[in-house]
Amino acid sequence: MSPKRRHLEFALAGLFAVAIVLVGGVAIVLHVADSDPVHGDPAAVPSTVAFAPAERYSGAVDQARRLARALLVKEDVPALSVAAAVDGEIVWAEAFGVADVERRTPVTPRTRFRTGSVSKTLTAAAVALLHERGRIDLDAPIQTYVSAYPRKQWTITPRHLLGDVAGVDGAPRGHCTSLDQALQAYAGEPIGFEPGTEYRFSTYGWILLSAAVEAAAKEPFATFMSRELFEPLGMDRTVLEGEDEDPDIVSLFPGIRSDIGLEDAPLADYACFFGAGRFLSTPSDLVRLGSAMMVPLKPDTTTRRLLKPETITLFQTPLRLKSGASTGFALGWKVDSVPLAGAQLRVIRHRGNFRGGASSLSVFPDRGLVVAVTASAWHMVNVDAYALQVAETFTRGTQMP
Repeated sequence: MSPKRRHLEFALAGLFAVAIVLVGGVAIVLHVADSDPVHGDPAAVPSTVAFAPAERYSGAVDQARRLARALLVKEDVPALSVAAAVDGEIVWAEAFGVADVERRTPVTPRTRFRTGSVSKTLTAAAVALLHERGRIDLDAPIQTYVSAYPRKQWTITPRHLLGDVAGVDGAPRGHCTSLDQALQAYAGEPIGFEPGTEYRFSTYGWILLSAAVEAAAKEPFATFMSRELFEPLGMDRTVLEGEDEDPDIVSLFPGIRSDIGLEDAPLADYACFFGAGRFLSTPSDLVRLGSAMMVPLKPDTTTRRLLKPETITLFQTPLRLKSGASTGFALGWKVDSVPLAGAQLRVIRHRGNFRGGASSLSVFPDRGLVVAVTASAWHMVNVDAYALQVAETFTRGTQMP
């Protein structure tokens, strides 16, 4: 090998080594920068309130605020929004953190979040409305309303679908432009078990229910939901994702935390989910729904009436399997008993965990209390636990003289 060539190779090797060091240095700098938490100090987490809470709730709100800020820092959550209603009146609505991590745009109580499976409570309310009007028979074959869905070896009814005991499973992928297209995904699949013999979380079953609502209402699903449910309850920030171009939506997929820092999270398309998980909403809107889904404790309550008390009771009574065992799940609602302020209280709730966030809606009928929480996150965050903490502060606070 000639000296000239040897020198050239040494020079190239040196340049290559320098490049590695430079790139590595940049990678280290980026890793450190991207690994920084969104919020470092709980006291510095920004927030926006919808209105000043009444004096009687100030202690509960102060404590719930501290818990919210601590959660954002501990779990590295960019944004969290919360609302609480008592006897049908929203008494607190506040949003913490940033809607967009890169731009540091503050989140507000009007910022929309994905609701995930909490969308099912909205769909259940629509089915309840149509049931009251005699347009949906809960025990009729689902093909009565959705003829495009083939008959199976066992009869499937709206009641089965509402209670997640239908044996219908699966979640569609890709993009859908209509309910008909969403239905095609699993229409030909056999059901997993005889309806009424098992409880199993379902996504496709709620797409079927969305189609039943559309057929029974004789108009598009989104149109019926807006006019008959959202407008009467004042839920002006609730829409199907993709149906409204309002830019005030939380950054749904700001990134994911990993051992190499902050990375872009893969996008997810929920266009096929409809009433199973496609709704965007705010905690304030969700507590309006929750308040309408309980029988008022006081005659002068501000709760807007949506359903008859007997319909509410029907939809909040857990189903029983053919074996006689209770599923603990009613018609669109999970029914639990939780310790709260020294007593065991009934709670009707639903939660959603999805790529890019989480949501929770909890109704405490014996206290006239409703709490809703939504969050954007790059990992699983337990908003249910925070919702119970909020309920605890408000229950204890309102019991104080």
